Amino acid sequence: MMANEILRRLRREQRWTQAQAAQRVCTQVQAATGRDPELDANWISRLERGAITWPSGDYRAALCAVFGVVSEAELGLQPKGEPTSPASAQDASAAPGNEASSLQADTELSARLARHAAATNVNELVLEQFDADLERLARDFVSRPLTLLVPEIRSLRTDVFRLLEGRQHPGQTRHLYVLAGWLSGLAAHVSLDLGHQPSASTHARTVVQCAEIAEHPRLRAWARSFQSLAAYWKGDYRRAADLARAGREDGRGPGSGTLTARLLSLEARALAADGDGRSALRSLALAHDARSSAERDELPGVFAFPEAKQWAYTGTTLLAVDGDEQVQRAIAASSRAVELYQAGAEGDRSSGDLHAAHLDLATAYLASGEVEGAGTELVAVLGADQYTASITIRLRKLGTLIGSGPYRDSRPVIDLRDHIREVTDRPALVSTPTEPR
Repeated sequence: MMANEILRRLRREQRWTQAQAAQRVCTQVQAATGRDPELDANWISRLERGAITWPSGDYRAALCAVFGVVSEAELGLQPKGEPTSPASAQDASAAPGNEASSLQADTELSARLARHAAATNVNELVLEQFDADLERLARDFVSRPLTLLVPEIRSLRTDVFRLLEGRQHPGQTRHLYVLAGWLSGLAAHVSLDLGHQPSASTHARTVVQCAEIAEHPRLRAWARSFQSLAAYWKGDYRRAADLARAGREDGRGPGSGTLTARLLSLEARALAADGDGRSALRSLALAHDARSSAERDELPGVFAFPEAKQWAYTGTTLLAVDGDEQVQRAIAASSRAVELYQAGAEGDRSSGDLHAAHLDLATAYLASGEVEGAGTELVAVLGADQYTASITIRLRKLGTLIGSGPYRDSRPVIDLRDHIREVTDRPALVSTPTEPR
């Protein structure tokens, strides 16, 4: 039994332990066949000791992909009984220099290139399943508890990242980077909803990087929309507006769905919060024009921009512009958002956006002196068990507004203020051990 020093050297050059090499081979086999071979460090050890010289075809293909070689000979593998050839792993260009040998060497070089080009650790069925899982998670994100979704998002991202470490055709690599980008977008939303801005920013930068590598303008434009959203909740309204404008430049072209309407709505809301009411109203009008010509969104759920959400953004914007006329328009817009959310399918109903619309209505009613109406809208929100970070921010602002208004000393208002203080002392949502805090 002769040790396989070639395989041992290749593994050490990668600085992998035997367990790490075995895990990579398992991932390759699973991606290619759907089977989980459950290989471990002992299997790699047996290969390196020469106890196994010619594993089955699936395992040989996986080893070639993991170590980035074309043939088994380059790994020191050979069928039992076949004599070892020191030249077996050398380039064919080392053949003798006569004409016949030179032609043979050139032919072998082309054959090696063809085998190298054909090698891949994924197939269309694997990518199709990733697409289906991503679409399901994007749809479920708006209505299912994060504690149920976060582990699956992380697991799917890990699988995609591992495949990207291997070899695939250029089109498949691009597809994997697009998947990695959208999945990082889900992770970014998780962090933002939990109130962890640094993590959200890191995930968003990863989305931008994946979009640039994959040359996917819609993914990049969506990343800008998320960065604009994060900047808004950080209170950096000028940057939020600039990022939304940058996203519109990135997302031009066919197939952008409701993305333009989303970006214009984000821009309008940020401009209004920054005190530029005239520009905000102009962007708001353009946002509604953009919806009238929007195509179907590439992905559903959290990556789409439903009409109800646009009306919710409209209500927030009009409230920030201020003035009696805009307050009445805000009441109409937020009421329309609530109506659309309540009429829609339960699986498409975002509790966070519905809460936001109710709180905007409460704020608008307070601005109109309708304390009873404001109380009714607040009750619709205060009964929830959990809130996203953005809803907690809205509640605190509303509590401050109530405490400074002319009605602050009335018994119902005092009770509402106490209730707001109680619920905003809770953490935003329930954190999970699978997402960094």
